[in-house]
Amino acid sequence: MDNNDILRRLRYALDLRDRDLDPIFALSGTPAPDHGVKLWLSREGEAEFKLCRDKDLARFLNGFITHKRGPKPGPAPVAEKRLTNNLILLKLKIALDLKAEDVLELLALADLTLSPHELSAFFRRPNHKHYRECKDQVLRRFLTGLTRRHRPESRETEEAENPWGRALKRQGEPGA
Repeated sequence: MDNNDILRRLRYALDLRDRDLDPIFALSGTPAPDHGVKLWLSREGEAEFKLCRDKDLARFLNGFITHKRGPKPGPAPVAEKRLTNNLILLKLKIALDLKAEDVLELLALADLTLSPHELSAFFRRPNHKHYRECKDQVLRRFLTGLTRRHRPESRETEEAENPWGRALKRQGEPGA
């Protein structure tokens, strides 16, 4: 997943307004870019599209943590130059004050079942022997679960657009 897509999905899932995004970004200790966050929400190929770099998304997520949890004493955290899906998942978990059970529940809402041990592997240090890389599919499912929890009407729309309902099996699954 690219950073622009993550930002768009997060904005939709939590029903954040465009006017809310620049102040959240500013909470990271760095002012919002001149163009604001709005250009990052544009789709690729549109004239106003601007690529969201890792450092920019890290600043936004740091500001989002401050927005949700309140300011921490001391200097603002330094934005990482390189983001991984593991780090994005961790920052969202911190910002939304989610426990492991909450994350597993969100993943289950998006039809992904993980064990608590598999989940904890995502939050370990990369040099730990049980560290596991969080793939795009897991992060995408997490954001989908977040959307389904905070915007239940999106689930109804999704099911209405699928004439076969939830009984549709994916290719490669048992019984398909």
